[in-house]
Amino acid sequence: MKKQVALLSGLLAAVMLLTACGGAGKTTDPSASASASEAAVSTLAPAEPPYVPEFVNPLTGLAEEEDVSGNRPVAVMLNNLKKALPQCGVSRADIIYEAPAEGGITRMMGVFQSVEGVGEIGTVRSARPYYVELAMGLDAIYLHAGGSPGAYSIIKKFGVSALDCVNGPYEGTLFWRDATRRKTAGLEHSVLTSSEKITRLFPTYTSLRKTHADGYVCPLNFTDEAALDGGTAETVTIRYSNYKTGVFRYDAGSRNYLVEEYGAPYVDANNGEQVEVRNVLIVQTDVNPIKGDSAGRLTVRLTGTGSGFFACGGKYVPITWSKAAEDQPMYFFDAAGNPLSLEAGRSYINIVSTTYPVTME
Repeated sequence: MKKQVALLSGLLAAVMLLTACGGAGKTTDPSASASASEAAVSTLAPAEPPYVPEFVNPLTGLAEEEDVSGNRPVAVMLNNLKKALPQCGVSRADIIYEAPAEGGITRMMGVFQSVEGVGEIGTVRSARPYYVELAMGLDAIYLHAGGSPGAYSIIKKFGVSALDCVNGPYEGTLFWRDATRRKTAGLEHSVLTSSEKITRLFPTYTSLRKTHADGYVCPLNFTDEAALDGGTAETVTIRYSNYKTGVFRYDAGSRNYLVEEYGAPYVDANNGEQVEVRNVLIVQTDVNPIKGDSAGRLTVRLTGTGSGFFACGGKYVPITWSKAAEDQPMYFFDAAGNPLSLEAGRSYINIVSTTYPVTME
């Protein structure tokens, strides 16, 4: 009996010793305790909310260091004849509009929410009524060098903020004629302006409204990523005429389209960079010669509704567009009729005749 008691006592002591050692191991391991605490905290702590920038450029959806949304953008008419290239400032435009003009050529309009740091802009060319309509739709200050009778008519009708190098007091101040371009391309292809002149002189134009009118809302919508469920659009080819075809090649690394024209990269003379845009929009509409116009000028219908395409991220989808009146914004919609969301970044809006093909590959 004494042997059994002694054996049981020994076993009990051994069990207690093992238990004590195990407990001591747990209480003296700080890393294990810290890991458990961190796991508990990470499980309970809420996820950080996504970054929302305080200020956003309304024409691109991109973050800005200061609030520029209340300022009227600057829209500059751009020459696009082959002999007048390269253009200046185009790689910094928030939006580029391109539309046909007489003789198969096209004109462009670069729109800048802020021109700060852009440098020279141009060469500046003459106005057409449909470009004035586009500028009014963004409540932009419109810069041009001359214009067609129809353009001057619509500028007068709506009291457009139009600053004109040819028929205005701005040559030699806001605008100048570049001597080299004047020699190589001709007088009408030599007009330039610049971000420095715009920012310095605009405040001195006391009759020029610099901010949006009350109630103005930018017609464009943006999202972080426009994941399109559509066809392949790694190369977008847009034929304007027998003279001009535009090409947009998608670069997956930057998620931008690289712009080409006349069989070569579309380059900004200020920095030597090829123009890149995140969004490519195609507005298909009626383009017709103006009856009796000796210069062969065109009417380009922008009011009413129509169809088109939106390419982004190497994909494309059909869209529709609408513009209620000449002085109203142009809106874009998806196939279901919902407002179209562009991907945050620069945009290139091509306005083309329904008679010419658009190719997506």
